[in-house]
Amino acid sequence: MNDLDAFNLGTLIARVWIGGIFLAHGFRHLKAIQSGPGMANWFESLGLRNGKLQAMNVTYLELAAGAALVVGFLTPLAYGGAASIVLVALVTNHWKNGFWSFAPGEGWEYTGTLTALCIALATFSPGEWSLDDAFGLEFPFEPGTALPIAAAIGILGTAVFLAIFWRPPAKTESDAQ
Repeated sequence: MNDLDAFNLGTLIARVWIGGIFLAHGFRHLKAIQSGPGMANWFESLGLRNGKLQAMNVTYLELAAGAALVVGFLTPLAYGGAASIVLVALVTNHWKNGFWSFAPGEGWEYTGTLTALCIALATFSPGEWSLDDAFGLEFPFEPGTALPIAAAIGILGTAVFLAIFWRPPAKTESDAQ
């Protein structure tokens, strides 16, 4: 196997695996929002205003970013959107539970790893085995451009989203103990 084929295979494996994770979560969340207000209520319990909107937002972004990554379409943008999804989850739900994902309430190990991988992998071209390559989309595959775009979408997008929609629940006395 030559270096280019190895690169193409490596980026394909990463895109399909991470895209598949987001698709699986998106389909699971789609079933949840179709079955009633439980997911919307859960988002509101985390302090996110308009839980129904947030449930739909997360679900459709997971599905769109996941599908885009699997086929390699607008890859740095898809990685940035995926990073934002898990970074919001890290901040609103997992941070308070510590690092380890097996800790009670699930820590931020998993969401932090996905965030970092999405931003880092956006730095690279999706490879020749992608729709980006098939359509001749060369923007923004230079690492010096792709990395800041994915980081801005992932990190700044999360910060703006949280500033608009997140009002953390007030701590009770039982939380302090």
